[in-house]
Amino acid sequence: MEHYPFDSRNPIYRNKLGALAEGDTLRLKLLLHNDARVHSAFLLLRDDKDEVVREAKMTAGDELDGYRFYECETTLTEGLYWYQFRYTSEHGEFRVVKSDHSLGIVANEGEWWQLTVYNRDYSTPNWLDGGIIYQIFPDRFYNSHTPKSDIPEDRYVCEDWYKPPEYRQTRDKCSLGNDYYGGDLKGIEEKLPYLEELGVSCIYLNPIFEAHSNHRYNTADYLKIDPSLGTEDDLVSLVNEAQKHGIGIVLDGVFSHTGDDSRYFNAKRRYDTLGAANSPESPYHSWYKFGDYPTGYSCWWGVPSLPETDEDDISFSSFITGENGVIRYWLKRGIKGWRLDVADELPDSFIDKIRLAVKSEGKENYLLGEVWEDATNKISYGSRRRFLRGRQLDSVMNYPLADAIITYVKGGNSRALVDTVLDILENYPPQSVSLLMNHIGTHDTARILTRLAKGDAEGDREWQARQTLTTEEYSHGVDLLKLAAVIQYTIPGVPSLYYGDEAGMSGYGDPFCRRAFPWGKEDKELTAFYKKLGQMRRNSPVFKSGEFVPVYANFGDIVYIRKKEKNEVLVAVNRWHEPSEIEIPERFNTAKVIFGNKPKNGKLNLNKEDFAVLEL
Repeated sequence: MEHYPFDSRNPIYRNKLGALAEGDTLRLKLLLHNDARVHSAFLLLRDDKDEVVREAKMTAGDELDGYRFYECETTLTEGLYWYQFRYTSEHGEFRVVKSDHSLGIVANEGEWWQLTVYNRDYSTPNWLDGGIIYQIFPDRFYNSHTPKSDIPEDRYVCEDWYKPPEYRQTRDKCSLGNDYYGGDLKGIEEKLPYLEELGVSCIYLNPIFEAHSNHRYNTADYLKIDPSLGTEDDLVSLVNEAQKHGIGIVLDGVFSHTGDDSRYFNAKRRYDTLGAANSPESPYHSWYKFGDYPTGYSCWWGVPSLPETDEDDISFSSFITGENGVIRYWLKRGIKGWRLDVADELPDSFIDKIRLAVKSEGKENYLLGEVWEDATNKISYGSRRRFLRGRQLDSVMNYPLADAIITYVKGGNSRALVDTVLDILENYPPQSVSLLMNHIGTHDTARILTRLAKGDAEGDREWQARQTLTTEEYSHGVDLLKLAAVIQYTIPGVPSLYYGDEAGMSGYGDPFCRRAFPWGKEDKELTAFYKKLGQMRRNSPVFKSGEFVPVYANFGDIVYIRKKEKNEVLVAVNRWHEPSEIEIPERFNTAKVIFGNKPKNGKLNLNKEDFAVLEL
């Protein structure tokens, strides 16, 4: 073995890898050369709450090839901690600090290792582990043509399903955010057999409550289904039918703000309620953060049409999380969980209440949060967040992995991708890892096919509207998308497929990533590929909390194994523009080939921008 002072990902140095349950005993070992003439070695442990550094003396242990181990044990309570090592010697005093790949080096100063300690009672739902999420922007998935009533007259209804969405903010009825294509809940229900063929086990719906824009992130009524999508009975029907196909429904909860055109704020007086904008005597006045009434109020990211809520207001928090609140109301209708929009903009006290509400209706209900960074050490609004320590979220959207996959497929170093995965496994509790939403595109990002084929956007919406993929760009984009999807579907967590990516949809950001699903014009070969990926996940137990074992990472090549008990799946990807020959464990010579070529004599030949998946 190569001798490093410390390696936080190696059981030789740590008896327990990754995040730690409170009360567990963690044994750490430091390896120092005898020539260092060590007098004493110490563990330096910093509690994130108070920044106080505590020292624990390490005892000298076994020798190994001219080196000596120094070790100690510690037991910690729930929280976030950071650690390094210090030793004194005949040559002076030195630190062992974190370097690349989480390896220890001797230096005077440097990075600290992170240690997440979670609540021992932390549990997450089982039904989604090993599954697949399918995200749907409801207005654009499928129109059942079921008659609707009470649809506001100020909405523009687009008669051409294949027309690109309006991107201009005009005063006309047809403007950005106000063009509706008629996708509805009954339409989703009609397509459940299709989703089952994709291997889907969870449908995550972008907002479905009444709101006066097609994205519905400006909620107008939390207790009413938007009439363009159908009725509450339609949702219950969808939930019940989806359950027959082995699919759970998760709703989008937008609680950091409402719309100004809502029954609660009522700035446009659409509703017969006394809204917060209508009078200080409104029962909803305390829900919002007013300065100079009525126009001086806090709004989300400075957008006046999105007044911010005061989540700590007792009236508002009770309305959302109380016994008869919004969270429980829809869970009682059969949904399987919630995704919290901008979770890092919600106070901890509010998320605590949401979890209690979600779990009071069933421990198998899923609570997902939108967090774009590492959710275990995220700082927002001046404080360290505790999303994944057992008292708040079950898991989060995995943006760090999405960025790492895209960067690698577009020419990045495979070692950086492996490091991202190992960082997640090191920092996140295993319960949350198994339910990470592993997406590579959402309603907030450009379509993954466009990002891979053309790159990121270089201009405004006028420029983006003019961009299309040539035949050559599309073909190359699909090749790269398959590489990305194979990784996405085989990394720990739950892959999330954004509606239409499997059909070859393209486009830059909002609204171009929200086109209507191209029924009848799908890329059938690409769809078949995604169905095969879904079948692979259904048929192999390794994707349900299976171990992740890196085998090889060399610039453009990557090989890893997912392992559970006697079952193993090997994944190999070559993103080079040239063929590659990769050595793999010889036991895979007799493996079943799911994708790619059969290995020979412990070697696997991959064509340019190619992949293989082998099952043992």
